[in-house]
Amino acid sequence: MKELQVSKAYARAFIELAEPKNVNTAKELTTLTEIINSSNNLENLLFLDVFTVEEKMSVLNEITSKLNLSPITVHFLTFLVQEKRIGILPLIFKEVVVIDDHKSGFLRGTIEGAETDCTDEFKNKMKTYLKEKLGLTAELTYKQNSKISAGYKISVDDLQLDASLDNQLNRFKESVLNS
Repeated sequence: MKELQVSKAYARAFIELAEPKNVNTAKELTTLTEIINSSNNLENLLFLDVFTVEEKMSVLNEITSKLNLSPITVHFLTFLVQEKRIGILPLIFKEVVVIDDHKSGFLRGTIEGAETDCTDEFKNKMKTYLKEKLGLTAELTYKQNSKISAGYKISVDDLQLDASLDNQLNRFKESVLNS
């Protein structure tokens, strides 16, 4: 939980520093993350504590120069390595993307249900509802959840809509017990 809060703070600070310089932080971190994810050895080198700061910086400098990342991104990554916080880069990246999506008037979310997929009609109804409620366009992906008996659970950012049978039964149970 603490790492999540720290990563949110780092993401906000990074974006605030990069905005005046017109640096697309989401794009730069996406490019870097794709490179890191493409190599297990690189991932191990950056995220495991068995390598020294100097070894990590040597490799990171090589990568950032080849990717032609902005100086603000390079300084941010250097800071993370020197402070031994590079391990939370994936969490920071996720937060940067979320913040960037919000600024673009866009949200990502998940629909969970018992079936293998949901209808496009239902997805469109949910997108319309979220657009009206939040004023933001949502991109919703479906994920099957074996813990849901029937109905759906929608998670978009901090908003959760639980229209599952399990939730309705729990509410009914609570109302009966508390009457």
